[in-house]
Formats: sequence, structure tokens, C-alpha cells
Amino acid sequence: MELTDKVALITGGTKGIGAAAAIELARQGAHIAINGRHDDDDAKATKKRIEDLGRNCELILADVSEPAEATRSVTETVERLGGIDILIHAAGGLVPGKLLEVSPETWMKGFDIHIHALFHLARAAVPHMRPKKEGAIITISSTAGKLAVHTHIPYQTVKGAIPHMTRALARELAEDNIRVNCVAPGVIRTRFHKDMPEEVYRNNLDNRIPLHREGTVEQVATLIAELVKNDYICGDTVTIDGGLTMRIP
Repeated sequence: MELTDKVALITGGTKGIGAAAAIELARQGAHIAINGRHDDDDAKATKKRIEDLGRNCELILADVSEPAEATRSVTETVERLGGIDILIHAAGGLVPGKLLEVSPETWMKGFDIHIHALFHLARAAVPHMRPKKEGAIITISSTAGKLAVHTHIPYQTVKGAIPHMTRALARELAEDNIRVNCVAPGVIRTRFHKDMPEEVYRNNLDNRIPLHREGTVEQVATLIAELVKNDYICGDTVTIDGGLTMRIP
């Protein structure tokens, strides 16, 4: 897919991996709708960086874990930017808890933002992509979906489900040349990880990650852009983790 003048909606697009992906796609020519829940300094800064690249950028305030809000995010993208060619679901967040400690409400919250939101976003976006016979949907999983982290069973579960949902969507939508792919980051230096204790940080670098360094949001964003552009990658999950998941514990 050529990115010049394409329209992309990035949920969770005001900070972290979502913001980096929005900026990278804009750098390569796309117009961007960034979704977030707050019109805060992060949202303003991301919007300005995209507009400084000469691309249109719309901020869509919505909690996409709510079905109507997810649908509205797509509708407003189409209304404000004239269509939607690319959907990147980067909204999410850690959902901690052990089996006997996590509340049913917290358990469902994880599915609402990671899985149910993707369902409603895709249902709203695909009818706009089908007539063009071209589209790209990118989902964000995690190495936590492959590895056992005993204190985060809800997070592991939803992140493990995302690659399977990605394949199911890809198989159905391939007939319309709408490609669905997934990115599974490891330890990426974002606010998600910045508050980790020093001993955990050192253990990651010294003992868990074979490359002995964390990844950057820009590296993940570059991968996302490549999955959008390469029109022969379909239904795949690409891990970007410095070798974390290949090591033997």
C-alpha cells in the first residue's frame, strides 16, 4: 500500500507506540486521526508533530472500550478526513491480577479495550475499505501473550487472543484485499515500563533480553509502517523483542 494521502485511524494514538506509529505514517505521507481519551499535552504534542510534517491530523476523543465510542471513532475519521484506509488498534494498557485476586470487572475491562474494541472498530471500518479493494488493519499484541507472567493473567489472556483474532479477521477479509497483521512488542521503553523498579530494569537487560537493551517506540512504529505497506504480508504476527521470547528460561 502506498501511504501518500491514505487515511489512518490510530487508537491510543496520543502517546507511546500509538503516537510513534501515527508520526511515522504521517512522515510517509498519510493523513492521521489519533484517538485518545483526553485532549492533554501528549495529544497536542502528537498532533503538532504530525501537522508539522504537512499532513492533516484530527484528534478524536473517545473511550474505544465502549462499543458506541469505537464506532464513532471510525465514523468521525471518515467524516473529517474523507475515508479510512488503515486502522491501527494500539489502545490498551496493563490489566494485572492473579486468578483468585482479579475481579470480574477487571477481567472484563481487559477484554473490552483489547478485544471487544477491535471487534467494533473493524466492523465500522471494513465497510469503508471494501469498495476500494484495499485496506490494512494492524493489531498490537505482546510477548506477554506468549510467555507466562503469573501476576498478570488477564493481560496475558487478552494479548494471547489478539494474534488469533488477527488471523481470523485476515482470513475473512483477504478476499477484499484487506490485510490484517499483528505486532507483538517485548520490553519497549515507554511510560508503560518507565516506572519499573531498578532491579527489574537491570534484570531485563542483563538476563532476559539477549540483545541486552530495550526497544524504542520508533522501532515498533517502523515495523508497523512496513506491515501496512507490504501487500503480501497477511495474517501474520511479527515479534519485536530483542530476542526475549527465543531464550530458554
